[in-house]
Amino acid sequence: MYDNRCLRYFKGHKDRVVSLCTSPVDDSFMSGSLDHSVRIWDLRVNACQGILHLRGRPTVAYDQQGLVFAVSMEGGAIKLFDSRSYDKGPFDTFLVGGDMAEIWDIKFSNDGKSMLLTTKSNNIYVLDAYNGEKRCGFSVDASPNTTIEATFTPDGQYVISGSGDGTLNAWSISTGSKVASWDSNTGVASCLKWAPRRVMFATASKGVLTFWIPKDTNSTATSFER
Repeated sequence: MYDNRCLRYFKGHKDRVVSLCTSPVDDSFMSGSLDHSVRIWDLRVNACQGILHLRGRPTVAYDQQGLVFAVSMEGGAIKLFDSRSYDKGPFDTFLVGGDMAEIWDIKFSNDGKSMLLTTKSNNIYVLDAYNGEKRCGFSVDASPNTTIEATFTPDGQYVISGSGDGTLNAWSISTGSKVASWDSNTGVASCLKWAPRRVMFATASKGVLTFWIPKDTNSTATSFER
């Protein structure tokens, strides 16, 4: 019988996949698994194109040019690889001083100058993507059994994140201070994504999808409504 539940099936990991990211420039993508491996794939073929064996729970992310990808490992370490020669090993390693928690999510800013890390201990960090220096850090309320996602605004000036108390929060990267907080009214936002060409983002929480747009045309990136 023909099975149309999926378009393609990629087999290789021996445990649950916990991180996925697609290349912004070609048909490749990466997957990180609890089997302590990162696999590199090409959408045009079923076979794995490359594999990295790491310690701990891996999280993966490409930069916006697809030239560099970041992989987290145990102890809060971030390793940077050249996408064209990853088999030669990482060309740099960053540490978030004082926080050894697992990193659950990594994002690069649109300009490629900053990295955003979200950790298991509900801390959020913005690092300089070139030297790993910590620019600022924020904390949100814990949410048992729910991974909270944070993201840059498209201009790279703010960070917006969900929280265990059901609110959405925005911080200024330049000052490190919270500039806005509002109730999502739909529970804990475990997923938060910006529209690529619109001043709009979407949040998801336990089966509820919500779209957020500016309150008015003169509002800042931190003044939104459903």
